[in-house]
Amino acid sequence: MQALSAADLAETGLLGDHARAGKRSLTLFQAEHLPVVAGFLGVDTIPALALRRNVHVRGLNLSALRGVPLVLGRARIEITGPCAPCSRMQEAFGLGGYNALRGHGGWCAQVLVPGRVALNDTVRRAGD
Repeated sequence: MQALSAADLAETGLLGDHARAGKRSLTLFQAEHLPVVAGFLGVDTIPALALRRNVHVRGLNLSALRGVPLVLGRARIEITGPCAPCSRMQEAFGLGGYNALRGHGGWCAQVLVPGRVALNDTVRRAGD
């Protein structure tokens, strides 16, 4: 995993990633959940990259936007459902890592319109 300042989104997700077109082509994580997960793990902070999600957002309730077309940079996406944590969370955080992320694993999305996305792009409802 590596942080990027910009990337291209295709129907299959971030170019160079291993996703494929469909409901799980992109994963998102709400930054407000980082301290919650850290608390469950009994640590002060956790590195965002360790969560293995493609896009991190702040100030937007992703769970309230399921099924709503969103603009992310020059792309359009739609949140399709929750993204369960993977077994790698045990490797990243040790015993309890998987369970610390249950209910806080982020969201899956499909790419409706490919386009370029960049750090600090605003995520908003399509049409707003």
